[in-house]
Amino acid sequence: MATRMRLQRHGKKNYAFFHIVVADSRAPRDGKFIEKLGYYNPNTNPATIELNFDRALHWLNVGAQPTETVRRILSYKGVLLKKHLLEGVKKGALTEEQAEKKFQDWLQQKLAKIESKKQKLAKETEEQKAARLKAEEEYRKQKESKKAAAPAGETSENPASEA
Repeated sequence: MATRMRLQRHGKKNYAFFHIVVADSRAPRDGKFIEKLGYYNPNTNPATIELNFDRALHWLNVGAQPTETVRRILSYKGVLLKKHLLEGVKKGALTEEQAEKKFQDWLQQKLAKIESKKQKLAKETEEQKAARLKAEEEYRKQKESKKAAAPAGETSENPASEA
């Protein structure tokens, strides 16, 4: 049986999220599946990916073929790198410890990159909020000055019209 690792669509129209599943390649997209590996939510920034790392690695090792999008997700999470390093261990190019060290170094760099992106997004959000508050304050001051000028203008025009 040919198995595929693919996305199964869920959610509302224009607000989809996906389950990452292993399914028979002949099964329909949202139909019967063998195992659910995690989920992918592209609606958040950065996208939320929850993945059972060990089971995804197992399915890759037994021959399941990922779709292009799932391949990118697996690469992002490091499953494909881990598979590559384990192949190197099998061939004798690396030891188990070297492979694990390389993977942990890569994982630390990846987590640092993700954390910096989250901090950058939070900083931009705070800056936008401050800019909106400043613009609102300026608008409020202009409106108050117009209110203050309008009654004064009406009283100055009335004596002129009486004279």
